[in-house]
Amino acid sequence: QVQLVESGGGLAQVGGSLRLSCAASGFIFGSYAMGWYRQAPGKERELVAAINRSGNSTCYADSVKGRFTISRDNAKNTVDLQMNSLKHEDTAVYYCLAHSVIVTRRCTLGGRLGSWGQGTQVTVSS
Repeated sequence: QVQLVESGGGLAQVGGSLRLSCAASGFIFGSYAMGWYRQAPGKERELVAAINRSGNSTCYADSVKGRFTISRDNAKNTVDLQMNSLKHEDTAVYYCLAHSVIVTRRCTLGGRLGSWGQGTQVTVSS
């Protein structure tokens, strides 16, 4: 059974940093691209960052470029999201998801594996 468990969220100040982690199990982690998504209150869920199977190709939403970094450890079955220079608009619930298809130059993912987890809340305050 596919399981994705997000952690690391919390309260941060504007300009601060947080590091999110997603622990995966129930599938061959290194065979799937991974994405971090977020959903703010009243808004649709959006892709924030994506990484390919080997970890040597990444892409980001324009809103987080230069501030967020996605990385993965295929030995530990984890994918992380380092978030720096946080802004109020980064406040959201963050989710990770596995995908069979990634188009890095367009930063799109397809072939979703499993379903959404609980996510981890990130709140950025002044």
